[in-house]
Order: sequence, then structure tokens, then C-alpha cells
Amino acid sequence: MIPYGRQEITDRDVEAVLQVLRSDFLTQGPVVPRFEERVAAHVGAAHGVAVNSATSALHIACLALGLGPGDWLWTSPITFVASANCALYCGAQVDFVDIDPRTFNMCPRALEAKLAAAEKAGRLPKILVPVHMCGQPCDMAAIHELASRYGIRIIEDASHAIGGKYRDEYIGNCRFSDVTVFSFHPVKIITTAEGGMSLTNDSSLAEQMALLRSHGITRDPARMTHEPDGPWYYQQVALGFNYRMTELQAALGVSQLERLDAYVARRHELARRYDALLAPLPVSIPWQHPDGYSGFHLYIACLQGEVSPERHRQVFEALRSRGIGVNVHYIPVHTQPFYRDMGFREGDFPHAEDYYRQAISLPLYPGMSLDDQDAVVQALSEALAS
Repeated sequence: MIPYGRQEITDRDVEAVLQVLRSDFLTQGPVVPRFEERVAAHVGAAHGVAVNSATSALHIACLALGLGPGDWLWTSPITFVASANCALYCGAQVDFVDIDPRTFNMCPRALEAKLAAAEKAGRLPKILVPVHMCGQPCDMAAIHELASRYGIRIIEDASHAIGGKYRDEYIGNCRFSDVTVFSFHPVKIITTAEGGMSLTNDSSLAEQMALLRSHGITRDPARMTHEPDGPWYYQQVALGFNYRMTELQAALGVSQLERLDAYVARRHELARRYDALLAPLPVSIPWQHPDGYSGFHLYIACLQGEVSPERHRQVFEALRSRGIGVNVHYIPVHTQPFYRDMGFREGDFPHAEDYYRQAISLPLYPGMSLDDQDAVVQALSEALAS
């Protein structure tokens, strides 16, 4: 089976983890701060806060920005459910903004119209979570301008996008957002096995997220309510969580980070080759906005024409039967049973639903051989002809 994504673990990665295993610290040691500093420096942000998953990073970012009961968070319906669930963890409510059918990202025009209507109804969101789908950056300048106009905070869900760029600057520098979140899941661009990170240029947000990831406990006398009882003393000053990243994960991340740009460049090489090989087939290749340089976490081909659910499934299953580990990213969040119970219905976000009926994620990862890529294209050609 040729998977849609696969991590690469080198001898150097293994040695980095072994060094931690032989050290005094398996958690809460010096390697996590080193990883945070190196990621932040690479993308041009002031602070990084490493956690055990991007989901945790989204949660503490929402809390640090004050999201709570009575508030609204808006995100894209084409994303993993975590981009929306983070609001519910805070007791807030969720809504969605339809996608641009070319980029699969939150559409600024749809956002502008929805914000105007929400202002009249007195239901403006507190936070926007634009998702850099497949690694392609959203139109962050346009989204930021709208958010500034209405007094809304922004969390970039860049789980797919580390190593990508927007307007020739690395995604994650938070020029157009309060916080950016990365994922280091094994199928992502670099991995820490499981893990995530929040980036910000706001020191107070960084301090609050660091507090929340570790039970809300501080050893800083300046944050305590009274003089410490002694050098052993700590205080819980907020309701936090055990969202810490381990030293083992961070060591793997530090090692992987050294290959980040090379990984993204290789993904672009394979994506361009897919573009050429798929040109004769009845599929749409991913459109790339000239302002962006995608991280290319995913390469999504869309079946052309009126595609029935049966035809979509037929092509998908034909590829799987030929050993091609395709996938579909993602089922529109608002159509999930949990969200239907909140009142969302099919037809609410038509571009997202049209995308879902057509999309198939093809295998793409740096270690993919050209022979494997040829096999993917051949299998797709045969599936489409059947």
C-alpha cells in the first residue's frame, strides 16, 4: 500500500531521542524550550509554546484569548473537527464560513458578508480560525483587515502549513494573527510523533498558554497571591491541563526541523510532477494562489463534472483496491452528527459540500519515489476509465 502520508525517521532522529533517554530529563527539561525557540526563530515569531497536540494548542489559544460562554468562534467547514471543537471546550458556540472553491480555504468575500449580517444581529464572533488547508495559506491580509474592522481576534490553524509562506514570509510569524498553531502528527510535514505548538508575538498570551498547558501552576513569585512558603512552593492560579510535550518528542522535533525546508521543497517537486501527469485526466489539480507558497501537506485532486456519491466512492475504492492509500480531507464539519444536532444542515455551506463530493487526497510525502507516483497516476487513470 502506498499511503497518503508517511513520516521519515533518520538515524540522526533516533540518536537525538536516544540522547534524551540517556539524560536526566524525559519531561520538563531543556529540550522542549530549545524546540520552541528554534521553531519560533525559523518562522519569525517571538514565542513558541509546545504542547502534546495541535488540538491542545487550539484549546489553550482560545482560552488565552478569553473565549468563553456566550462567545462565538467561526472557522472553515473544511477542516479536521478540532478547529471547531476547541470553541466548544471553552463553552463557546461555533459557526462556519464557506470556502473559496479554488483554494479550499475560508473565503474572504463570504466572511465579509457574514460579518455584516452578524453585526446587525448582534452575533459577531470573538475569534476567527482560518485554516491553511493542504498547507496553502489563507488570504490573511484580507481576513486580518476584516477582523480589525470588527474587533475580532485571529488564530491561524496552520496544522498543514509549517514551512509554507505567505507573501514571501514564513507562515507562523503572526503578522496577521494573534496566534498560529502547528501540528507535528506523523503524517504532517515534520513530526514529534504527536505534538503541536502555538506561536505568538504577544508575551502575555505566551505566558498564559504556557500556564494553561501545565495545570495552571506557577512557580513564579510575581504571579502568586502571597510570598512563597519556601523554594519548593508553587501555586495553581488557573484551571489548566496536562498538555505538556515530552523531551523525547521535542528532541525528534529539533532534529526534524533541520530538514523542514528540504521536505517542503520535495513536496513541491512531487506536486508539480502530479500537475503534469494529471493534466490529461478529468480531474482538477490544486490551484495555488500567487501570494502563497504551500507547505503541501496534502495534494487533493477533484473529480470533474457532476460527481455522484456513488461515483466518488467507486473511484476511491478502485484506488484502494490497487494499493493506493488515498483519503478524503475532510468531511464538512457541519455535516457531522454532533454538529447536525446543533442545527446545521446540508446546504448551509454549498462550496464546502461541493468540494467534499469531488475531493480525493493522493499520496504525497518526501520519501515517495517517482515509481510510486507513476503507480498512483496509473491507478487513478484506470479508476476514472472504469
